[in-house]
Amino acid sequence: MAIAFLLERSQASFWAIAEWNLIDWTGFGILAVRQLYMTNTKAELRKLIVLAGVVIVVRLMMRKLGWHGLQFETRMLPSIALWMLFGIYWAIEGLNAAPTQSSESSISTYFHQFLLLVALLLAVAPVPWLTIPFLPIGSRAVAAIGLIVQAAFLILAVWARRHLGRNWSAEVRIAVDHQLVRTGPYRFLRHPIYTAMLGMVLGTAIISGECHALVGLAILFIAYVRKTRLEEKILRQTFGPDYDLYQQDTWALVPPLF
Repeated sequence: MAIAFLLERSQASFWAIAEWNLIDWTGFGILAVRQLYMTNTKAELRKLIVLAGVVIVVRLMMRKLGWHGLQFETRMLPSIALWMLFGIYWAIEGLNAAPTQSSESSISTYFHQFLLLVALLLAVAPVPWLTIPFLPIGSRAVAAIGLIVQAAFLILAVWARRHLGRNWSAEVRIAVDHQLVRTGPYRFLRHPIYTAMLGMVLGTAIISGECHALVGLAILFIAYVRKTRLEEKILRQTFGPDYDLYQQDTWALVPPLF
């Protein structure tokens, strides 16, 4: 019975991978290449293995809930193309990150990556039970507005990434020789990259026009609220009064709300 159970789980995992399409492989490939280039320790290899596991678990959950494969509407293709370009740029820029001095736990990092993956999947892929429209479907004007919003926030992300330089990391951490950046968008926002990610998903949601994208946006907002609190705690411990003054002069994520 145990052998039959293992064979059944192995078969389910195989089909979860076999059903990946070009978007799945491209997205995972971007993350994997970046991780492999940064792999100098066994810990980094473990992160890559866990990342693959997370993707497989998500796909198994999708199969269990009757969500077989990702089928994208034609109107979503320009948005997906922007996400792919963003992912490639981010992976390349990540190769220049400074070594880590201290960071959050691996479990915390994996939890955030899981939320991020789920949010992005919900943003671009029609979930059978969440396809209720909240905007006119098929409107070229609405799609154009969404694409403009997504592109504008992508530019914000690139602008912020250029100013953050080697201090950037996908995890909450303090890098070796970490600096408190106050230039570019950091003059107004403490976490402009997170703001940009939320804005990009908002643009995708406008293009989609369906409720599943709004659910993805909500999950991403929760994920970034959690991450900003963790990040600000470690930054306050590192920079002390300087960071307190910086907080007084800037917004965290969404001016003027948060």
